[in-house]
Amino acid sequence: MPNKPLRTSVYIDGFNFYYGQLKSSPWKWLDLPELFDHVLGPQNVVTKVKYFTARVQPTPTDPNVHIRQDTYFRALNHHCPRVEVQYGHFLRHKVRMEHAKPPPDRVEVWKNEEKGSDVNLALHVLNDAWRNDYDCAVIVSNDSDLAEALRLVKAQHNKAIGLITPGAPTRKTSMQLKKHADFMRTIRESALRKAQLPIAIPSTNIRKPEHW
Repeated sequence: MPNKPLRTSVYIDGFNFYYGQLKSSPWKWLDLPELFDHVLGPQNVVTKVKYFTARVQPTPTDPNVHIRQDTYFRALNHHCPRVEVQYGHFLRHKVRMEHAKPPPDRVEVWKNEEKGSDVNLALHVLNDAWRNDYDCAVIVSNDSDLAEALRLVKAQHNKAIGLITPGAPTRKTSMQLKKHADFMRTIRESALRKAQLPIAIPSTNIRKPEHW
């Protein structure tokens, strides 16, 4: 008899996913459950997609970035009931750093930091395992800081773990994460293209941002 499909929760490190997979692509208006249904196939029944991110701040070079992001989050909320967005914090501040080609010895730069998402992701993976909310956790990240949480999920709960590295195979997968994975998948451009939200979200005034 065929193996029973696995109840699967997908955990997305939002900034890792965006900068590794989406930033230079025209496929940012993603239907996340549809994407992972396709990438994982019928052996994984995706019951929940948890997206860990932070609200970005406008910059002089991109004053509308926060509007586009908020529009996308509202589209997910209305169109994708399997998606749950969890927020960390986004910090943007000036720091003085060592200059690679002095003089001067130090220069002032803008530093963008996303705080909390990796910790939140690790906690949810562990807590959901304790709650027996999934048979398989699929991690969409390449952050080696998540390795200990995955080790505990395997050691204490014997859950299956899938790993999707944003930007693979061009981007190499963390060895610390790989050693805890039962399987790995890549996201092809064709899958991104097929898993797009409607340009206009039905029964709302939400539309895909013009410059996405």
